[in-house]
Amino acid sequence: MISQTAEYALRAMIYLTEYPDECQPVSRIARFTQVPSGYLSKILKDLASAGLVESRRGPGGGFSLARSADRIALLEIVNCVSPITRIHECPLGLPHHRDGLCALHQRLDDAIARFEASFRDTMLSQLAEHGPGGTFGQNAPLV
Repeated sequence: MISQTAEYALRAMIYLTEYPDECQPVSRIARFTQVPSGYLSKILKDLASAGLVESRRGPGGGFSLARSADRIALLEIVNCVSPITRIHECPLGLPHHRDGLCALHQRLDDAIARFEASFRDTMLSQLAEHGPGGTFGQNAPLV
């Protein structure tokens, strides 16, 4: 239902919830989220352009959440890197489907709408696991 890019963005954002007041370097985020660092850099730049993360250069630099995780909806993250597309007209272009979607495409669009509503109503903070190890087990020794 979502692209690999969107999942990578969600992983990175969840990871950043573990460090609300610290910048995290791309290499560290990539290691814990198992996202290729080059690709993650591009995703983080897109998230920064959308105002979801902040970046800081230099020693101690990296990325951090731009606002509290309880104020970031999952839909914002997904739509930033891989926008969800609704079905407004029959992709087949059949003349007898001009007045609305056929049963198949209506059902697909209904599923997309439910997904969209769920991600609109779910805040990033709801996915973060707090406590020993957090979501990505970052308290474990680095290899």
